Amino acid sequence: MSKHRSLARAGESRASLFDEITDKIIAELEAGRVPWVQPWGTAGKPPLAMPKNAASGRRYSGINVLILWRAVERGFASQNWLTFRQALSLGGHVRKGERGTSVVYADHFVPAEEKRRASQTGDEAKAIAFLKRFTVFNTDQCDGLPSEIVTATPSPPGMIEPAVENLIEASGIDFRIGGNHAFYVPAEDYVQVPPPEAYFEPINWHRTALHEMGHASGHPSRLNRDLTGAYGTKKYAFEELIAELCAAFSCAALGIVPTVRHSDYIASWLEVLREDNRAIFRAASQARKAADYIVGFLPDRAVDIAGEGADCAWAKGGGLRNLFVASEEE
Repeated sequence: MSKHRSLARAGESRASLFDEITDKIIAELEAGRVPWVQPWGTAGKPPLAMPKNAASGRRYSGINVLILWRAVERGFASQNWLTFRQALSLGGHVRKGERGTSVVYADHFVPAEEKRRASQTGDEAKAIAFLKRFTVFNTDQCDGLPSEIVTATPSPPGMIEPAVENLIEASGIDFRIGGNHAFYVPAEDYVQVPPPEAYFEPINWHRTALHEMGHASGHPSRLNRDLTGAYGTKKYAFEELIAELCAAFSCAALGIVPTVRHSDYIASWLEVLREDNRAIFRAASQARKAADYIVGFLPDRAVDIAGEGADCAWAKGGGLRNLFVASEEE
């Protein structure tokens, strides 16, 4: 097979994977469900947590969080996952007939031929991006695993409201409580959220606060995202998607279980996702960065949202950038 044909097929494989994941999320939104908001919130579902690899302890990130959160709807009791080989290495095995869940890994490499060319010409070597999928299984799908691997770790009690209060103070973000609207003003760099007593369910105040702090994380003095989108534009909808995912990731890391909100944004999200099959990947990546930034201010508690995955950047020329997915295929 020629090199050009091989690269073409690799490109087609990446495109189909983007389409497959984006189509699933679009289907959820069209059905009125928000895939990243409380997908576990009924009796018998696992404790609120970020999905992690049970062998390495690494937390999955980016688009993989959304994929695995939906997978637990199959009735699994934990957010712990393993590859087939990892289950064997721990003395257990995946039960016969179990269906795994596909997650993705993105990275880039520099071929030997390209290294030689760059060395001869003095140019910078160009990396080739790749995206592949691999299969993981929930620990509920395995037998013979050590008990400490199977048991889900509950969120620490009494940490929810104090944790968010500590985050707000430690972050240095100008956070104002009052009024009857929640918003972030980029030009003046401040957040405003109504008081908790204004909410029918006060727990939702915390989600709102983290959503608006997600917007504030994009300020030039912090993560420097593009916050120039006017209301009703696709750029505005994309930033709202980032902030909403950031709030969901942050809530999961802190053990906060709010109810669904922001259903009014579903139509604009659908428009963005239908037009660009990579939008959800980019949004999840940016949201992960924002959640890492925000939760990182929590004193005396290390909450790792990102895990130890590589920061993946596609080669120049467009495409997906900064898709953070932790490779557990070791």
